[in-house]
This record gives sequence, structure tokens and C-alpha cells, in this order.
Amino acid sequence: MDLVRHLECFVAVAEESHFGRAAARLGMAQPPLSQRIRRLEQELGVRLFERTSRQVTITEAGTLLLAEARELLARAESLRTAARRIRDGESGLLRAALSPDVSGETVAALLADFRRRHAGLELELHELTTAQQLAGFAAHELDVGLIHHPCDVTGLELGPVLRRDLGVLLPRGAPQTELDEVPLAALTGYDLVLFPRADAPAVYDDLLTACARGGYTPPAVRHGQGASFVRGLVLSSGAVALGPRDTRLVTPGDPDLVWRP
Repeated sequence: MDLVRHLECFVAVAEESHFGRAAARLGMAQPPLSQRIRRLEQELGVRLFERTSRQVTITEAGTLLLAEARELLARAESLRTAARRIRDGESGLLRAALSPDVSGETVAALLADFRRRHAGLELELHELTTAQQLAGFAAHELDVGLIHHPCDVTGLELGPVLRRDLGVLLPRGAPQTELDEVPLAALTGYDLVLFPRADAPAVYDDLLTACARGGYTPPAVRHGQGASFVRGLVLSSGAVALGPRDTRLVTPGDPDLVWRP
């Protein structure tokens, strides 16, 4: 017996006090409705309604069971709603990743927007390089991510492209900081600080190729990821670093480093 459907019939008859009106409300004929009520009474072992040719009256047992029936129907609807949300991707667990160079402000904005749009979805957020994210996708350990392109995206569905202005981080006091825009050739003589090539090989190679085409071939390429480490390399070893405008390597009013496009 479909208990939920039978309880829907019971509640409809109880609220309408009329089999005809209850049948119309449920979109069914009256004889099947009467059969379902009798079947429910047999299943529960109690009489739910007193019937005469003119009226239908709920019994004391029916009155006592009505609240329980309504609660069960509400729970059933809640279950259906939850199932629909899971099916439509609005509930459950989303495994996501962001690259380490994303600024704190950007992370906060993304999280706030996510919570506003997907309040019922649990977010498991990781800080992973492009290479680590691609490995996570291949192993089915990640659902979404923010990667640096170009890279091998075979088998992935791409979303919106986020474009970020790339610039150079210089020690404050370097002569190039006097320029509004720093041509690559003006960096001649400085070592270059980049992320490890394994993190995003194609992006790494593209950056070095662009530098060479712009007239800048660094004497040495140093590798760093952590903000403090990269800052230390730039400040103490005659190096510069490339980073987006919203890089977390430089803070507003930074006394030590300057970002220039």
C-alpha cells in the first residue's frame, strides 16, 4: 500500500468533510477514493469516518490521527524537496579548489556569493595548484576548480574565463617604480621569481616566452609559492616577481613592494 498517497486521501476527506469535493481536490474519481479510505482503515485497524447518505464525519480516532498524518505528509514533501535539490545540484557536497595565488578578497567574495546562491550546498574548499587540480579531476576527487590556462583540459567542462591584469612586483625604490607601466626590457639584470614549473607547466613556459619576446631574459629564475618567501626573494636578492593586480604579495600602502603593470 502507498501509505503517503492513502494519507493524502485521508487528510483531503477530513478537511473537505465530503468525498466528492475531496476527490475533485485530489484529481481522482470518488469510488477509488472511497476504496483507499477503506483500505487505510483496514491497515490501521480503526474507523476514520462515519458515513451517511448526506454527510461524512471524522471519528474520534480519525481526529487523533489527523495531526500525525499531516506531519508525515509534510516530512514526505520535505524528502521529495531534498531529493530534487540533490538531483539538481542544489544540495549535497561540492568539492572545489582555488589556486594559491588567488587573493584573500577574491576568496571571500567567491565564498559569500556561493553561500547566497547555494545555501543548501556544503562546500569543501581546497587550495591547490593547477597541476594538483587537474590530478584531482582525473581521480574524481574534485567537482569544480579555478585553474590557470593554458593547460590540458581534455574531458573537462569549462566555465567563465577570469582575466587578470599581469604586472611586476618591484622593491620600492627601484628606478622602474617611477614608470606608470614597466616594459619587460626594463627588467634586464633582475632575476625572476616564478611559481614552480610543475604547478602549471604551460603557463610557466608561456611567461618565460613572453619575457624573452619583450626583451627580458632573466639571469636566473627562482621559485617560490608562499607570499612571505616570494617577498623575501624580491627584497633581498635583486629579483622581481610577476603577479596579477590583485596579488596577495602586496598590500595597500605596502612600504616595501610596488606593483606596476
